Amino acid sequence: MKRQVKSTTNLQNKKRMLVFLLCFFLVTIALVIRLGFIQIIDGEVYKKQAMENWSRDITISAKRGTIYDAKGKKLAVSVNSSTVTCFPADVKKGVQAAEENTESEEEANGGFITSILKKMNKSMFGSGKSTAAESIPVNMKTPEETAKILSEILEMDYEEVLKKITSNYSYVVLKKWITDEQVQKIREAELSGINVIEDNKRVYPYGNFAPYVLGFTNIDQDGLYGVEATYNDYLTGMPGRTVVNTDAYGRELPFGYNEYYEPKDGLGVVLTIDEVIQHYAESAAQKVMKDYNAKRATIMVMDPNNGDILAMASKPDYDPNDPKQPMDEVIQQEWSTLPDEELQKAWFDMWRNPAVNDIYEPGSTFKLLTTAIALEENAATLNSTYFCDGFVRQIPGENIKCWRYYRPHGQQTLSEAIQNSCNDALAQIGLDIGKDAFYKYLKSFGLEEKSGIMLNGEALGLVKEPTNMKDVDVVTQAFGQGVAVSPIQLITAVSAISNGGNLMQPRIVKQLIDEDGNVVKNFETTLRRKVISEETSKMMLSIMKDSAEAGTKQAYRAGYRIGGKSGTAQKVIDGRYVDGKFISSFIGTAPVDNPRAVVLVMVDEPDQSIGYYGSIVAGPVAADLLENIMKYYDVEPVYTEEELGKVEAQTVEVPSLLGLTIAEATDKLIKAGLESNITIEVEAEKIVKSQFPKAGEKVVKHSMVTLILN
Repeated sequence: MKRQVKSTTNLQNKKRMLVFLLCFFLVTIALVIRLGFIQIIDGEVYKKQAMENWSRDITISAKRGTIYDAKGKKLAVSVNSSTVTCFPADVKKGVQAAEENTESEEEANGGFITSILKKMNKSMFGSGKSTAAESIPVNMKTPEETAKILSEILEMDYEEVLKKITSNYSYVVLKKWITDEQVQKIREAELSGINVIEDNKRVYPYGNFAPYVLGFTNIDQDGLYGVEATYNDYLTGMPGRTVVNTDAYGRELPFGYNEYYEPKDGLGVVLTIDEVIQHYAESAAQKVMKDYNAKRATIMVMDPNNGDILAMASKPDYDPNDPKQPMDEVIQQEWSTLPDEELQKAWFDMWRNPAVNDIYEPGSTFKLLTTAIALEENAATLNSTYFCDGFVRQIPGENIKCWRYYRPHGQQTLSEAIQNSCNDALAQIGLDIGKDAFYKYLKSFGLEEKSGIMLNGEALGLVKEPTNMKDVDVVTQAFGQGVAVSPIQLITAVSAISNGGNLMQPRIVKQLIDEDGNVVKNFETTLRRKVISEETSKMMLSIMKDSAEAGTKQAYRAGYRIGGKSGTAQKVIDGRYVDGKFISSFIGTAPVDNPRAVVLVMVDEPDQSIGYYGSIVAGPVAADLLENIMKYYDVEPVYTEEELGKVEAQTVEVPSLLGLTIAEATDKLIKAGLESNITIEVEAEKIVKSQFPKAGEKVVKHSMVTLILN
């Protein structure tokens, strides 16, 4: 009986052992599988997490590419600067790390002995550090103390700094582009988790020069407006990295892994803008706006042969170095009281490029397009005549007048009708063309499509389609009402009239280059389509010359064969014409026998009490600008005998201005009967490094001399 009980007990023990071994085997197999899964399947994930815990990865900004003018002058550059960054976790761990580090070192060396060694070391060597415990710098600063030190050095709000350095983010930027003095103070403070890294800052050395072309960047060096935005991918480059091994508290290990990945700088962008011509345009815009107390003045210059934008200026403007600050002190005061939503809208309005982003009724400048279409369609010839009695009588029931209805133009040729800017004649020309042909050509001139210029926010023109066009619409559009265009569309269309009939795509950038000046990419000129024949183009240039010399008159400049047309358009606001508000404009080209430049001048809301007709306000500005450009291009003036006698009596010799201060050079020019391009406040001690025209050249009195300071 006892043997049977013992046998049963042994059998049960064996079963228990077998179950235990089986469970142990299964657990072992499960652990092996789990370890294999962790090691093989998820190995890279855990390896990555471990590397993130053992290392710090700091991004190094690439240097943004330089923007050059057409002659290689630097208009936007990136300069080396310093930025303060923070690892918030390290700031929070600073005190804890120091305390734990001290305790561990004392335990390793014997707490009491280490304490005695510290006292001996201080008494024998002053502040020298020789013990193991003191060989590692210990920052005993709390986050609050760190924030106080940083806020004083960086001149930032204490609460803002504290919030950043105690945030839950792994990495934050405290302040970009600090001074060398601030860098030194931060390094001397040896604050846990606070680093100073190399960075780049975008600088526009000419201040508010061509801001609507250049645009600007945000604090992260991303382009927001202008070429900075549209060519951002080329300019940005590839950022670099610094990867270092750290201990559990984020402190760099002295003999740990350290790798530096060099950033790749962005490409340089070469504009079609000519810095000298841009200066001419900016000075002219500033002057005409001031002379006529206008709301705004916008000027564009285009090479009609290839579509290159040589200048694009609009005043008032802004400084891309500080794009949120208006140039006018009065406006600065007004903006200081605006709520955030209105302030943001004010910024956007200031950054809008009127030459590309806005549309307007062109008024009489549009008559050039109507006339070109009529000649191309044989709806008119140079021998055609038109009678003006002061009223457009072709549309019964409509009260449409010629602008000079009180003293009608009477019988006139086609060229005389353009010189007189006769609405009555243009109404008849529009009807002779017909709405279908009229629309077809306006569309061909590009008024219903974007011009293709590489600047953001381009607006589309507004032209009625034939199905929605009545005879009265044809008549009003023929003399520039009831149709809206952007300045870039108008200057592109008139350039086509001037260059033989070729509608070119406007070009603002011609090349991309690397840091050594090697061309990486060329942006070729693009012919969009043929609009009119060369014969029509030649007839139009002749008509434009007559209009500038006998019609506008104020746009006449002896010897330089300027052709063009003025315009005075009543402003449309919220769909209605506004009394007393006008846009005065002039568009012209020179020389008409071989056009080199087309200029568009627009003056928004000139003071009526001073003058508002385009021929008076904008015509002389465009003529002066074209004359200066022709001199800059060394285009020889061609005088009639009558003109030659007058010019010789008014000719003066350009004095030498090199090496003089601005004040001295300006005085010398005034005495010689000449003017300077310096129309903005410049330090009087600045030295003239170059001048145009050069010393000794003969020019007409009151001509402008360009002073170059760098």
